[in-house]
Amino acid sequence: MKSKKFFTERHRQIFVMIKHSWRRLAVAMACMIVVAATSSATAYMVKPVMDDIFVNQDTSKLQLIPILVVLLFFFRGLAYYGQEYLMNYVGEGVIRKFRENLYNHIQDLPLSFFHREKTGVLMSRITNDVNIVKSMVSNAVTSLLRDCFTIIGLTGVIFYMDWKMAMFAFLVLPVAFLPIVHFGRKIRKVSTGCQETMAEMNSFLHETFFGNKIVKAFGMEHHEKKRFAKKNEHLFNLTMKSAIVRSLSSPVMEFLGGLGIAFIIWFGGSRVMAGTSTPGTFMAFLTAVLMLYDPVKKLSHLNNAVQEGLASADRIFDILETKSDIIELPDAKVLKHENHRVAFKNVSLRYDKDMVLKNINLDVKPGEIVALVGMSGGGKTSMVNLIPRFYDVTDGAITIDGIDIRELTVKSLRSQIAIVTQDTILFNDTIRNNIAYGNQDASEEEIMQAAKAAYAYDFVQHFSDGFDTVIGELGGRLSGGEKQRICIARALIKDTPILILDEATSALDTEAEMLVQKALENLMTGRTTFVIAHRLSTISYAHRVLVMVGGKIVEEGTHEELLELKGQYYKLVEMQFGDGEMVVS
Repeated sequence: MKSKKFFTERHRQIFVMIKHSWRRLAVAMACMIVVAATSSATAYMVKPVMDDIFVNQDTSKLQLIPILVVLLFFFRGLAYYGQEYLMNYVGEGVIRKFRENLYNHIQDLPLSFFHREKTGVLMSRITNDVNIVKSMVSNAVTSLLRDCFTIIGLTGVIFYMDWKMAMFAFLVLPVAFLPIVHFGRKIRKVSTGCQETMAEMNSFLHETFFGNKIVKAFGMEHHEKKRFAKKNEHLFNLTMKSAIVRSLSSPVMEFLGGLGIAFIIWFGGSRVMAGTSTPGTFMAFLTAVLMLYDPVKKLSHLNNAVQEGLASADRIFDILETKSDIIELPDAKVLKHENHRVAFKNVSLRYDKDMVLKNINLDVKPGEIVALVGMSGGGKTSMVNLIPRFYDVTDGAITIDGIDIRELTVKSLRSQIAIVTQDTILFNDTIRNNIAYGNQDASEEEIMQAAKAAYAYDFVQHFSDGFDTVIGELGGRLSGGEKQRICIARALIKDTPILILDEATSALDTEAEMLVQKALENLMTGRTTFVIAHRLSTISYAHRVLVMVGGKIVEEGTHEELLELKGQYYKLVEMQFGDGEMVVS
């Protein structure tokens, strides 16, 4: 197995993003140089303190040096603040862009991507992984640059004071960098495992919290607690592996540093006793070396942080580099807002290895209402999902007014379609904003009319805040029927020429269903409509009924025609009504 490169093209993209803030970055680096220079000067100040004040008893230096020390630390503090603020600004700016790019890219990916990926894992990418990259850019890179400048400055000081002793002191440095590289590789590997486990835990939490009603209904609290404990233990074990690597890096660096210091004390002390060096030079040299080993030691910790950040960046780029299979042509046409004819021509669709639609041929005239019925798994939802290009056909083509929908812009295509699904998807926002979701420019009067047409107006008025009521996560404050009527109002206000109704009345009681059914009949007038229905009593208004079995259209005709065939449709009616009779309004 080949080891990963320390830097890849992915990581270079992060540095390209940082370069866009090069002015602030340049000032921050200037501040780092000032911090490094003042650190080096502080070490050098030990020599005149020892030689001029304590040995030579120079009173003028006694008055001057404290003032210089105050100025040094003042400028050091000022520069330290500048570099911290500016690097955090640069880092936060990069991460903001990184997070937006990631979210925007995920939003542009097709439904098939969301079916493959877990929601909690995607959430972890945007929150946990991006935050680790932020820590690398804002903190680790800042400290890395500052410590490198400090090492350069202090190295200059010790070579200036005693180059022979400096050469001996630097013999240990190459050895000191070996554990930095070794521990960095270990940290990166373990960090990837930690982040993947954290993402899995986020997915587990999202799943069990969202499905808590089922957990309680089936008395599975203890089971879910055991599952969580197992995942938590796995994360604990990985975290402890990381802690072991981190804990080992410090004592190894401390020991190597101690070897270097011990040698300097022996070698430098011998030179002072032989008269070839002064006590001040020796103490300044020792101080500089002590200060030098500290940033070298920190490089091990900083390298660990950088490796964690690079591991997170890899996981983020795995998403950013995922290509959408819904491709828009460069010269795509814009679909006009008018009544449309929709045709399926030898359409087949494959999910992974399974063929879910097979050679579908259908021509739906403008304003025609087509009902799709059949047992679950027959391909009804898959078929209507092809119209707005949630998926692309595997074979064949879907045309609108004779134009292949793959030749249209995705935006103009979907702007012609309103959908009401059996899953009542609402957002944690006001009722007003949920209704106007597909038409942000809708007036107050239009919102009220849509609510009345969907028979939602009356129950909305019972809330103290009316249309300004925030409905909670996924519309948690509303009943099933109320949520469905808000969804219907949302489709009404979009006012599109093509409608897709996927069990649009499934969550309504009998009384509400009758009211909404009338609203839907008015809405469908003059519009090309596809209705998926399991309750056959709701499709009496359809011009045609299609019976789907195993991804194929096996029967087609009106309600009466299909009953006379005594085929699949007749069996469905018998299953629901017993005697094969259904009242048609």
